[in-house]
Amino acid sequence: MRLRNGILALALFSLAACGESVPASTSVPAPVSADDLAKVVLKVGDQKGGSKTLLTTAGLDRTPYRIEWSTFSSGPPLLEAASAGGIDIGAVGNTPPIFAAAAKAKIAIVSSSKGNVDSDALLVPSASPLRTIADLRGKSIAVAKGSSAHGQILLTLKKAGLSTQDVKLNFLQPADAYAAFTQNRVDAWAIWDPYTSQAKLEAGARVLTDGRGTANGYTFQVAGQAALADAGKNAAIKDYVTRIAKAQKWSDAHREDWAKAWAAETGLPVTVTIAATAQGPDLPVPLDDAVIASEQELADAFTGDKVLPSKVDFASFVDKRYAPDLESVR
Repeated sequence: MRLRNGILALALFSLAACGESVPASTSVPAPVSADDLAKVVLKVGDQKGGSKTLLTTAGLDRTPYRIEWSTFSSGPPLLEAASAGGIDIGAVGNTPPIFAAAAKAKIAIVSSSKGNVDSDALLVPSASPLRTIADLRGKSIAVAKGSSAHGQILLTLKKAGLSTQDVKLNFLQPADAYAAFTQNRVDAWAIWDPYTSQAKLEAGARVLTDGRGTANGYTFQVAGQAALADAGKNAAIKDYVTRIAKAQKWSDAHREDWAKAWAAETGLPVTVTIAATAQGPDLPVPLDDAVIASEQELADAFTGDKVLPSKVDFASFVDKRYAPDLESVR
């Protein structure tokens, strides 16, 4: 499962007035007792078919603290809520943390996962004459602005010696982009699973190029600074991110079960979710220098294309306090 659907641009992320950025690494509170942990209410931001469904399906939803779930349509408002203290933690794709960092949000990236990048695709209709990235010159490409697919387009074009000035980007969210693609109102569509699988199965889409060599496939658990500074919530977050990592491992070993649960929650055809999960789910990876460098490259691509107003220092929004606990899961 990916958490990139509906990711919006920085213009929709209303944190620009939050003031100066807060260093991600803060002092770690002391451990709490089991009795104190039982009193904690962890406020978790989710997206449909996301973490709550994953934990429940994997049988890992019985926590020693209470979870209060809030559903968000996309990553930016979820991170806005985390920065403001409306939620304590939530999962997002690889781009919302970059835009949140640019808006100087009071958040920290605390764990990372990686999915396959084969399904991060640039699609064309089956009968399209386009065969190479160079053929895109002057053509229209549907893409969600500020999404992982947007970043992938920047890097893909750059790799081929092109830029966004050589193509026509049509900024459309997935549902509108799917309609435009199937009605031949755009020449290509940059998108991710499950939409990639849906377009291939239902519209006969052809993959012009995929994310290998350009996309990084990362997703993140991102916490609010206030929650990380609270002893009880810090303890709950440590347990929560560990459970999510275990659930991701479970989904890899039970792909069909996860596909059925995903379809039931989202309303997608089970044939689509089975095709998407066959590519492999997101799995926990160390929040290490390689992850940070890849995210910095993506941030720099947005800055270079003037989507972001200035350079973002991604590393300053990373907090590795839970790394030892997560290492035992991997």
